[in-house]
Amino acid sequence: MYFLAAEGGEPHNPILPLWQEIVVGGIAFIVLCFVLMKFVFPRMEQTFQARVDAIEGGIKRAEAAQSEANQLLEQYRAQLAEARTDAAKIRDDARADAEGIRQDILAKAREEADRVIQAGKDQLAAERATIVRELRTEVGTIAVDLASKIVGESLADEARRKGTVDRFLDSLESTGAR
Repeated sequence: MYFLAAEGGEPHNPILPLWQEIVVGGIAFIVLCFVLMKFVFPRMEQTFQARVDAIEGGIKRAEAAQSEANQLLEQYRAQLAEARTDAAKIRDDARADAEGIRQDILAKAREEADRVIQAGKDQLAAERATIVRELRTEVGTIAVDLASKIVGESLADEARRKGTVDRFLDSLESTGAR
């Protein structure tokens, strides 16, 4: 620079650049602007657009995922409510079945108890009848022997003896029944 200024003979003003520098700088600036507009700015615009699309797509995907999650949550809540209803129904059915089984068991137990009591009563009645028969025979024999001793005559005749014993026992029963 100083070299060019020294040739012309006039001193160079440091505030104003030389015209040659302005021309070279202008051409370099125009070339730089052309390269930036032709290659760099479209690439930057593509990159920015891709980022915008990615962000907007991400937001849309997030909104879709959120709505799907909300739908799944509602389905889950509905299924949970249905499961609770089904569980309550099953529990009520089980209680009703248990009560029915309990009633059946109680009825069978009552029937069995009644049957056992009736069998016991029948057995007691049969044993009573057997004991009464045995006692009649024994009492009859004792009564005949006693009457024979008192009367002094033998009551050995079976038919007569049996009739006498039966009359005696009947009179005892009628006396006891009063």
